[in-house]
Amino acid sequence: MPSITDTHTRIESLGTYLPSKVVSTDELIAQLDTDNPPPLEALTGVRERRVYDDSDAGYEDSFTLARHAIDDCLSRSRYTPSEIDVVISASITRTRGRGHYSMEPSFAAVLAEEIGAEHAVAFDIGNACAGMVTSIMLLDRMIRAGIARTGIVVSGEQITPIAATAVREISEKYDPQFASLSVGDAGACVLLDRAVDDADRIEYVDLMTSSSYAEFCIGGPSRTSQGLAMYTDNKSMHTEQRYLQGIVWYLDYLRERGSRIEAEQLDFIIHHQFSTRALDYINALLERESGLPAPESLTVLEKYGNTASTSHFVALHDHLKRGTITPGSTVLIVPSASGMVYGHMSVHISALGS
Repeated sequence: MPSITDTHTRIESLGTYLPSKVVSTDELIAQLDTDNPPPLEALTGVRERRVYDDSDAGYEDSFTLARHAIDDCLSRSRYTPSEIDVVISASITRTRGRGHYSMEPSFAAVLAEEIGAEHAVAFDIGNACAGMVTSIMLLDRMIRAGIARTGIVVSGEQITPIAATAVREISEKYDPQFASLSVGDAGACVLLDRAVDDADRIEYVDLMTSSSYAEFCIGGPSRTSQGLAMYTDNKSMHTEQRYLQGIVWYLDYLRERGSRIEAEQLDFIIHHQFSTRALDYINALLERESGLPAPESLTVLEKYGNTASTSHFVALHDHLKRGTITPGSTVLIVPSASGMVYGHMSVHISALGS
């Protein structure tokens, strides 16, 4: 058996699901009870987002979004559900039914049963908006160690209820719930197996946590009314010092591997989709620290918003469909999440289609 250092995994197939309902930023801002609304689109770049179906006939909870994403992923895969060894759910939101948060049994276990992955080991992982990349890192290690042959990582994010809370409660131009207005709902799923060549493989995936910033973004029950809310200290979150932690760690990580960023030949970079202005700043810092132009930055937040743990793969799938990412491309996926969590995942893409 090849050693773990000689083995790589690949993204064998990728699927997403986006609700059909579209809500523009102008529509959302118009609902605020303030004469001085925040300049949301100017600050974040979010023009519109998808919002779950709230009707009785077609209600879309977190579980439904995840299930649709799995179906889309499997429709492109050569594997059947019975051939899947591992199912990992990374959803932050865990709604199953209207207003019901489901903690047990695990989402992964129920999803595995529903799709017919009867032999799969199934478990949930929660790591905020870095949850899918965290789960991919673990599944990557499992496959490389020979513990599993195949596995799926899935997330369904019915996250816009925090925007509904923010609309009810925001009364000032700048408010701790401001970032909640930028979110959108989505599902995403990736299927991993062992790489068969260098053209399609995960070169590396790793993450770290800097707990000194853990209090800057907190989700939970609203402090003033019923409903879910997210409170973000934007002034403390969006600083050069914090952004540099992830950038410097990545450059140090490459040096420890005996590489440099210019040797990586990165074609594109996909950050967590939260603010175009912030992403431009991060890319400028990367250029300053590396002394090289940053890879082309791919975004979709202008039409989907911040879709939480699914955001990187919604962006990846969208740009594959557009043809932006051509065969032979290398994409650097950069997770960032409350905690604070930083990471990097380099993926070579050739056969992975839309």
